[in-house]
Amino acid sequence: MHGTIISPNGQSGDRVRVGPAAGGLCSQDTMPLHLPSQMPGQIRGIPRNTSGSDLARHIWGQRRHNTGPPGALRPMTNIDPPARFTLIHFKSTNMNNLFSSFSLKDVTLRNRIAVPPMCQYSAQDGFTTDWHQIHYASLARGGAGLVIVEATAVSPEGRITPDCLGLWSDEHVAGLAKIAASIKAAGAVPGIQIAHAGRKASANRPWDGDDHIADGDPRGWQPIAPSAIAYGENLPKVPRAMTLEDIERVKADFAAAARARDAGFEWLELHFAHGYLAQSFFSAHSNQRDDQYGGDLAGRSRFLLETLAAVRDAWPQNLPLTARFGVIEYDGRDEQTVAESIELARNMRKGGLDMLNVSANFVIPDTHIPWATPAFLAPIAQRLRNEAGLPVASAWGIDDPQVANRVVQEEQLDLVMIGRAHLTDPHYPLVLAKTLGQPRPTWVLPAPYAHWLERYRGAAA
Repeated sequence: MHGTIISPNGQSGDRVRVGPAAGGLCSQDTMPLHLPSQMPGQIRGIPRNTSGSDLARHIWGQRRHNTGPPGALRPMTNIDPPARFTLIHFKSTNMNNLFSSFSLKDVTLRNRIAVPPMCQYSAQDGFTTDWHQIHYASLARGGAGLVIVEATAVSPEGRITPDCLGLWSDEHVAGLAKIAASIKAAGAVPGIQIAHAGRKASANRPWDGDDHIADGDPRGWQPIAPSAIAYGENLPKVPRAMTLEDIERVKADFAAAARARDAGFEWLELHFAHGYLAQSFFSAHSNQRDDQYGGDLAGRSRFLLETLAAVRDAWPQNLPLTARFGVIEYDGRDEQTVAESIELARNMRKGGLDMLNVSANFVIPDTHIPWATPAFLAPIAQRLRNEAGLPVASAWGIDDPQVANRVVQEEQLDLVMIGRAHLTDPHYPLVLAKTLGQPRPTWVLPAPYAHWLERYRGAAA
């Protein structure tokens, strides 16, 4: 089990674990412990500097004498009124699997399967089309707990291509609202990722060249970035180094894109990964500024933290605010980059981030990413989870059902982002349910599908 304790002054504190690692308890002792997500009061008799493991043993010592059903507490009888620490968001993780529910803020996912943002490059001036409506409704009907709409630009210049979705205008809300409603109607939680492509902007679609739009082509525009350094290879265009006024404008654009709440989205993800603008600020490869937004770790983190703060103020406090962030470049400086990423993640948690979607940086083309290794980012994500105190998700190489289930059971990931398998089969959660032996597996699908598949499961198609 784990939770988070905060001290009386409201600052984030230690992560709490109840289980063999914390108190030497045997496996049958680690039953789910159900507490309200915001438990009033604090726990009596525990010093302010108590370690997480000691607090866990204290809670267990009170819990083990409960005579109610396994994993339950008599309402507030075995935990005394306030003293030193407040316990929040306390829940079981050690008994979870891919089909366990997951709660974050006021949102509960029906399982740990998430469809990550996958660009469709099918928009018109940032507006949704019929393609998006059909695509996202189909994915949501497949049974995933969370469906995140693709990278949606916070400004026209923030698009990767002219065909990207946008949310820089109130006029974009209506089309996205239809998508959010269709996702929710299918039983999934509707999420959306907001983004600025930085120096990777003004590009052709991947199937049309995947390169920068040629100079003089009216479809293109001037990319911006922390420094006037090109990505290289297929994206050779040198971006314009951002002024302080540019930085303020882009932060305001991100905050304004929180209008996604008006479209009915319940989960917001900031795209701070993949060599796009925010990731470019964090990386020393692409950020060579000599002002407050460059240089040391604090300077390179500043744009991300200030953007997070701007969005946090605009996004509802009861809904999850998450970020996809590249924590490793695979450029030979991996330990340094991961250590810096953990420090940034801690600061993002303090700034109101609710979850980190762990990815790779993709800031430079010359890297050595272990694509052949299943779930290669999961152990790194687990390190972020433990050391930064944030729930984590990740993608890349987690298409195999056993691997997807294992990373949840071993507490490497809280959510599993599965992309390509959903494109191959929008009903991929059914494959997962069958493979993993879920009872009545067809019922991961909507009733009009599940009923007939179950009723005639022995019949020929």
